[in-house]
Amino acid sequence: MRWDNLSAPPDEAGSERAAPAAPPLPLALPGAVTRTFDTPGFAGMTFHEVRAKSIINRVPGTSRVPFEWTINPYRGCSHACVYCLARHTHTYLDLDAGADFDRQVIVKVNAGELVRRELAAPRWRGAPVAMGTNVDCYQRAEGKYQLMPQIIAALRDFANPFSILTKGTLLLRDLPLLRRAAEVARVSLAYSVGFVDEALWRAVEPGTPSPRRRLAAVRALTDAGFSVGVLMAPVLPGLCDDEASIDATVSAIAAAGAASVTPLALHLRPGAREWFARWLGREHPHLVPRYRELYRAGAYAPQAYQRELAARVRIAARRHGLLRAGAGEGRRPVAEPGPPPAEQLTLL
Repeated sequence: MRWDNLSAPPDEAGSERAAPAAPPLPLALPGAVTRTFDTPGFAGMTFHEVRAKSIINRVPGTSRVPFEWTINPYRGCSHACVYCLARHTHTYLDLDAGADFDRQVIVKVNAGELVRRELAAPRWRGAPVAMGTNVDCYQRAEGKYQLMPQIIAALRDFANPFSILTKGTLLLRDLPLLRRAAEVARVSLAYSVGFVDEALWRAVEPGTPSPRRRLAAVRALTDAGFSVGVLMAPVLPGLCDDEASIDATVSAIAAAGAASVTPLALHLRPGAREWFARWLGREHPHLVPRYRELYRAGAYAPQAYQRELAARVRIAARRHGLLRAGAGEGRRPVAEPGPPPAEQLTLL
């Protein structure tokens, strides 16, 4: 178990509408404050409040992502996306990658003070920090715990550049703070919108704001002066990779004023792979053979499929007047790494 960098916070009595809950299973953190809330927005959720010992994390050198440092104030995510690539990380805590990931959320209640302390350390050199790269920092828990304003304020006070990738419209709550941060440091904002089909959204991203609401947030941020990228992800083979879906999605992204669009085909890492396979077999069994073929060699779709998808999105972007930002421009969306060496996995 990987609770070594965490400790329990003081149990502050009187938390609004909160009731202590018995720790589930072997969450081996003595005295951890575990709460449930009786409000409808948190129905079925359990929050484990912990005090982290560190918060700015270095990305492993073997990773191909274009950033070196991240901040993750939460682990687990109420967005409950069936394909979420971070699901496997919950198993490090003796929780499962399925329902526990969606409903058992770890809250690093001291995130704000930790960020400020670590930015002030002599060894810190002001490197860009990425947020929203593991689980969404604007998931529903953020409405209760309000960790992001503290984090953004600390980054602003140290003029430290940062990026945020999210599906959460709660980001708009922090717009005044983001504007002040952008006066002293580079602030990059991006939304994830893989498709605009509402039936598909309800099926695979049940805890998120709708794609239309996310695009309305892109418009609001654009009108406020930000250059906002959209990560068109994930594109799900057989479900939203047809010409009509791609055109509708790119058209909506362009209409929202996005500065760029970056398509990304679904990839299925362990944890996410098993959970998604179960959903696919239940809801779309006719697609199982296609997914077995596409993902037989590992977590990523074949390069040929990815290139074709990128070309089709690029054509649609040109048709709708949305051209991808060029290399070196200020606020491009975070790019995904290319596929790693093939790994043998089983889908269904």
